[in-house]
Amino acid sequence: MSEQDGRGLRRVRRALLSVSDKAGLVEFARGLKEFGVELLSTGGTAAALRAAGLEVRDVSDVTGFPEMLDGRVKTLHPRVHGGLLGLRDNAEHAAAMSEHGIEPIDMAVINLYPFEQTVAREGTTLAEAVEQIDIGGPAMVRSAAKNWNDVAVVTSPAWYESVLAEMREHDGALTRQTRSSLALEAFARTSAYDRAIVSYLAEQSDGDSIHTVINRSPGVTAADDSSPGGMPDYMELTLSKTAELRYGENPHQLAALYAAGEPGVATAEVLAGKEMSFNNYIDAEAAWQLVNDFPDTACAIIKHTNPAGCALGATPEDAYRRALSTDPVSAFGGIVAFNRVVDYPAARAVAEIFTEVVVAPAYDDAALEVFRAKKNLRILRVTAERSSASHPNHSPAEGSPAADYDYKKISGGMLVQTRDARRLAREELKVVTERAPTAAELDALLFAWTVCKHTKSNAIVYARAGQTIGVGAGQMSRVDSVRIGASRAAAHGLEVAGSVLASDAFFPFRDGLDEAARQRITAVIQPGGSVRDAETIAAADEHGLAMVFTGVRHFKH
Repeated sequence: MSEQDGRGLRRVRRALLSVSDKAGLVEFARGLKEFGVELLSTGGTAAALRAAGLEVRDVSDVTGFPEMLDGRVKTLHPRVHGGLLGLRDNAEHAAAMSEHGIEPIDMAVINLYPFEQTVAREGTTLAEAVEQIDIGGPAMVRSAAKNWNDVAVVTSPAWYESVLAEMREHDGALTRQTRSSLALEAFARTSAYDRAIVSYLAEQSDGDSIHTVINRSPGVTAADDSSPGGMPDYMELTLSKTAELRYGENPHQLAALYAAGEPGVATAEVLAGKEMSFNNYIDAEAAWQLVNDFPDTACAIIKHTNPAGCALGATPEDAYRRALSTDPVSAFGGIVAFNRVVDYPAARAVAEIFTEVVVAPAYDDAALEVFRAKKNLRILRVTAERSSASHPNHSPAEGSPAADYDYKKISGGMLVQTRDARRLAREELKVVTERAPTAAELDALLFAWTVCKHTKSNAIVYARAGQTIGVGAGQMSRVDSVRIGASRAAAHGLEVAGSVLASDAFFPFRDGLDEAARQRITAVIQPGGSVRDAETIAAADEHGLAMVFTGVRHFKH
């Protein structure tokens, strides 16, 4: 069939089918037979087709070699790959194919060994996983996809119906556009497959692991790994679409949810409520990350990615009510996260006001009953991350390399950084004022510092023992954040006097500290590092404040 009509139509006369996922296989093969397509197949696929009464030619008859080595070698042969790669309009290719008895293969229907499903099963051994690393399948997929101008490659049963529909429309042929789309998906599939293998092997490796090797830039030796080892020269982030969302940040934007194969909010189970929105996921992530930075029972209430309130408590209910008291107005329509199992008292407290989403590692039955009575309330159960919790000084968590990085899209590329998993130990604090903080002030300072880490810059957090009092977030001026945090506390009847203050970065001038002192705080935690540190320290001493430097900054843009 010619391509003179501009659609690049190519008739399918011979198809090779070799699939592990046999969903829809027989129906698709029968559809191909409607057009007189000759079916070539291997092993279990051929057996399934014959059992359905379809005539199939074994690939071993084409190659002249039997399947061998426990099926590891069956399609790696010139008569298979030549049939896929040969250019139909190239006279030299046609002559070579004729000379060597290579018959054109116009369609490859291939899906790969179920490696991802195998390694996801509890108790899978390394040997079992390795046996599910497909070799011939990806090779055929790539051969067919490379020659998409002549060959169609179908890597998912999801395509079967539309492929047959187009063949019926064009008398057994497919358009160039369809072959191109199929090839693009095929390359994406083999890329994702390889990434899954790399991620799994990185988890299994000991010592100088694959994880370390693939993330080490040329010239960075093992001896340099105390630095952090450098950033990799190439990065690949494989994402699988798990849900279409109603829209993005705004109704005119398209959006979908993609998972990267790591535990977290993207793979959370929605136990009840409406469909999650794009913004729900963004805020749920912010809330989940904040509460999981605390070892004690914690609750965070998030609005537009910033904490409206955060608190520790003896119980989840206690933590929630203390967090809510920071700013009950902003909490309306917010996202609530817990780092403990949510029980009935906590659920009943959350249900007292309108809440968009609740995020937690688990819920008891009574709590779920309360929440399910609120038809618009979304309930997320999140599998705990292999997170930074055991890596207080950012020794990256073991697991998929993708889990160690934070990605920010910019026009024309991507900014990539290691995750801000840095936690501060009490002994790291440096007292820089004449008065040292009391033990109670230190507890409050460390709590405020953690909340500040999850607040948009310029960030100021007022707090007392395990509870936020006021938050100033996302301002262009740090002194404005100081004022806003205090005014928010006053607006909700909370006493700033006697609280402590955390600043995510240093005070560039003493005006911010002077403003905080007017609110009658008692202590300050900040990174230090300004050329005017001496001026700021003198101001703190003038006001009788205790101040500690962390030597660590937590900008969050």
